[in-house]
Amino acid sequence: MKAVVLVGGFGTRLRPLTETVKKELLPLVDRPILDHTLDRLVRHDVHEVVMSSPYLEEAFGPFIEARRGAPRISWVTEREPLGTGGAIVNTLAEVGEEPFFALNGDICTDLDLTAMRHFHEERGAAITIALHHVGDARAFGLVATEADGRVLAFREKPEGAIPGDVNAGTYLIDPAVLKTWTADREISIEREIFPAVIDAGHPVFGFVADAYWMDLGTPEKYLQAHFDLLAGRVRDVSYLAPWIAADADVEPGAVIGERSSVGPEARVAARATVVDSVVHAGASIATGAIVRSSIVGPGARVGRDASVTGCVLGAGSTVPDGVTISDSKVATDGEAAAS
Repeated sequence: MKAVVLVGGFGTRLRPLTETVKKELLPLVDRPILDHTLDRLVRHDVHEVVMSSPYLEEAFGPFIEARRGAPRISWVTEREPLGTGGAIVNTLAEVGEEPFFALNGDICTDLDLTAMRHFHEERGAAITIALHHVGDARAFGLVATEADGRVLAFREKPEGAIPGDVNAGTYLIDPAVLKTWTADREISIEREIFPAVIDAGHPVFGFVADAYWMDLGTPEKYLQAHFDLLAGRVRDVSYLAPWIAADADVEPGAVIGERSSVGPEARVAARATVVDSVVHAGASIATGAIVRSSIVGPGARVGRDASVTGCVLGAGSTVPDGVTISDSKVATDGEAAAS
C-alpha cells in the first residue's frame, strides 16, 4: 500500500527552532518527527511513500538518504504551495489507482491505520477521514457524522468550549474521486474537495478512533508530546525516562527530570538541573544552571548559574552566566537578556 506524506508546513509557531530545521525533522525524543510517522506507516504495511512539499527536495535530502529500509520514498515538489488538497492531487500520478493514505508529517499519533483501512473497505467508502474527539473544539473545525460514520458536514470553529469530533489529518482516499481536480492552484481539502465529493454522491466516512493524537505545531504541544512518549501514553513506542542519548555527557551531580530528554553530544554539567525540557543535539547546560519547561535548540548554551523557564532557545543561542529568563524566545545565534 502507498501513502502521501505532506511535509510543507512552515512551522511558524515553533520559531526560532524551525529557522534552521524543518518542523518535520525536529527531534521527537530519539529521532525526527518524520521518522516516527514513517515507522508507523511501515507497522501498518505501507511500504511506499510519496512526500510532497513546496520546499526544494534538498531540505529533506539528507534525511531521505539517511533513512534505511522501508518505506521506499519518492518526492514531488510543488512549484508553489498548493494547500493540503492541491498537494494530494499533485501526487496522483505517483500513487496509482488503488486507495492510498494521505497524512500530515508533523502529527504524533498512534492511530491504527489497519483498523481504519478495514473500516474504509467494509463501508465501501470513497474517502475515510480519521477523526479525533476533543473536549474543547474551539481550535478546530467540527465534523458532523451520522451514527454509521457517514460525514454530513464540515462546520466552522465553535465560539464556545464544546466537545466534538475534529479532523485528525489522516485520510484514506480512492484516487478515482480526485480525477476531476488539477494541481494548478491552492486547494482546501476540507472546504473544497470533501464537500464536492459528498455532493457528487460519493460516500465519505469519519473514522473515530481511540488514538493518541497531538499536533506538534507549538512549543507547548511539542513538549507535551515528549512527556507523553516518555510516560508510555503512545502505543508501539517505548522509552526509558528520562531519555538520554548514548553519547550525551551528563556529569555526576546533574539532575535530569523524568519528563526530559537530552540529545546526542549534548552536555549537562554537574549541579545543573533539567526538568520538563528537551535539550537538542550539541547543546550545553553549564554548572549550576536550571532549565525548566523549555526547549534548548541544537548547539545552544545555557551559562553557569543561569535560569531558563518556559523558553525556546534557537540553534547556537546563548544564555549568559547568571542570567534569568522566562517565557522568552531567543533567536538563532542570539544572546538572551535578563527578563
